[in-house]
Amino acid sequence: MPIQPIKSTLLHKVVPMSTTKSGVYPALVLVHGRGANEDDLLGLARYLDPRLLIISVRAPFDFSFGGYTWYDLQEVGAPELHQFDESYQRLSQFIEDVKQHYPVDPERLFLLGFSMGSVMSLALSLTKPKAVTGIIAHSGYVPENTPLTFQWNKLAGLSFFVAHGIHDPVIGVSFGRRAQQLLSTTEADLTYKEYPIGHQVSEESLSDFSAWLQKKL
Repeated sequence: MPIQPIKSTLLHKVVPMSTTKSGVYPALVLVHGRGANEDDLLGLARYLDPRLLIISVRAPFDFSFGGYTWYDLQEVGAPELHQFDESYQRLSQFIEDVKQHYPVDPERLFLLGFSMGSVMSLALSLTKPKAVTGIIAHSGYVPENTPLTFQWNKLAGLSFFVAHGIHDPVIGVSFGRRAQQLLSTTEADLTYKEYPIGHQVSEESLSDFSAWLQKKL
């Protein structure tokens, strides 16, 4: 069932629904990494639960080497704070707009972020735990070097699938392990997995988080 994209804080695409039934649907928002765009993660849609309404967003800033970015950075783990804050605010409002104007079930709204998109997904979920139901954070990190206040004591009922490549040359696996360390001390439902890959989604990690997501629905 085709759905017309709404006007919101982020440009985005919506994967057409195959069903003709009316009502509300579980939803997944795809959040790409640096230098990509809203088409980058759409190839994953065919491998995910067909019940999902899938929405893929574009980061707001042009990247000098092509594509788009959520923020500039001096080094891994240190975002440029003004751009980071603007992207965070835009993503936060976008999620609220999705819940208000798309036929989604707010109790089954998930984020899937890769790399920098994973950072943004973690930023939103850790500061606004009630905004989403669960997060797949692949090859990213918890943005600790920002002014955000994380709600570590309010994560009960929120689910995380954190995945990282052992051989990641862009965002080292130590960042994934740090996320595991931080989340394992909370009441969040955490699944953490490492894979013998670099900075990428593999067939194995895709299979694992697809199965995880299917169970959460």
